Amino acid sequence: AFVLFIVLGRIYCKQRADLGFVKTQLDDILLYGVVGVVLGGRLGYVLFYQTSYFLANPIEIFYVWKGGMAFHGGLLGVLFAMWLWGRNNGKSFLQVTDFIAPLVPTGLAAGRLGNFINAELPGRITNPQTWPWAMWFPNVDALPTARHPSQLYNFLLEGVVLFTIVWLVARRKQPLGVVSATFLLGYGSLRFLAEFAREPDDFLGLLGFGLSMGQWLCMPMIIGGLTLLIIFKRRGKASA
Repeated sequence: AFVLFIVLGRIYCKQRADLGFVKTQLDDILLYGVVGVVLGGRLGYVLFYQTSYFLANPIEIFYVWKGGMAFHGGLLGVLFAMWLWGRNNGKSFLQVTDFIAPLVPTGLAAGRLGNFINAELPGRITNPQTWPWAMWFPNVDALPTARHPSQLYNFLLEGVVLFTIVWLVARRKQPLGVVSATFLLGYGSLRFLAEFAREPDDFLGLLGFGLSMGQWLCMPMIIGGLTLLIIFKRRGKASA
């Protein structure tokens, strides 16, 4: 994920030199992002998924070897980190987020491959005759049980498909904020779709309207991304 960020970032700096970013800034941006995603991802998991448990066992917040990271928390952590980097380097928040948005999906794809290799976050039980690529996860089910390889669905949707969409949008000059809004809308929509195949967390299950916590957390991204996309597009037309 980190190597791809640097490689794609160098390409992007050349393609969109008008954005005012240079390749020597990539290392610092990556460092800020890594700290933001780790701290935000962990705190997001604590706050969004197991609040009562960690309130009763606060020391376990630091037990990162037990797992427990949330993308939506990581996103908030990265946004704060990018605001901080931009403040220290004379860039506006939207300038920085527009720059990094096309470089993030490949990192998400790498993370989902990690989930698949670790056989974690498996999919829901399904019919192997209908879905012939269904898989058995022995660490989840003692007896052979067909489940969706939902980690690979996430890899394809929020990794490959999202990268393609955001990269194509970002290659052309866009009004400020459009690339960031495209990422928000795209990730929220594709993650919402992929969640239908993913087994919900056993300590939460499905919530209201049969939706998972991940889907509920994606809704503000979808609504916010669509709203911001319309606003930024209109501002661009008005400026033109």
